[in-house]
Amino acid sequence: MNCFKSIIALAAALSLSVAGASAATMHIFWKDLRPATQALAEDAGLPMIAAKLPDHGETLSLGLQDKIIQLAGYALPVDRDGDLVYQFLLVPWTGACSHMPTPPPNQIVLVTPAHPYKMSEAYQPVAVTGALKPDMEKSQLFILDGVNVIQSGYTVRKAEVVGVDTVSDTITLPVNSPWTFLNKKKN
Repeated sequence: MNCFKSIIALAAALSLSVAGASAATMHIFWKDLRPATQALAEDAGLPMIAAKLPDHGETLSLGLQDKIIQLAGYALPVDRDGDLVYQFLLVPWTGACSHMPTPPPNQIVLVTPAHPYKMSEAYQPVAVTGALKPDMEKSQLFILDGVNVIQSGYTVRKAEVVGVDTVSDTITLPVNSPWTFLNKKKN
């Protein structure tokens, strides 16, 4: 009988720790995914480009491994059927990867939603919640002028995805950029 009570107490403790884990979602920003020594995109006047970085942006934040995070960014579909998206790249600014140079891998997250996400347009602002895995992966992105292979530094699988109005730490493209039409209006 005491053994049975111990098992029930252990099961209750485990269920509390699982419930506590879901309450421990870390709201992170794009800067949290790169080394503190890496220059900010705003400091260069342009978004970060992997080729210009000493490590090509391949240094990842291993301290976030398996943490439940929430990160807002812009969704660029990788695998879709009509308006249902089964996998997408989460990027820190509009135009990244298809209209502009690719961000470094430590600024790209490959996201697989828990359920197909209905998306009306590329670069839709979303917030992603799930377990972050530092993991270099390559994805084929089909764009107007052909196929582009994009390397992401992180993955979030079985992610919860919700649309958001704005991305708080987005990068606004410089006024002299030919891609300024991609800037999302901030409220």
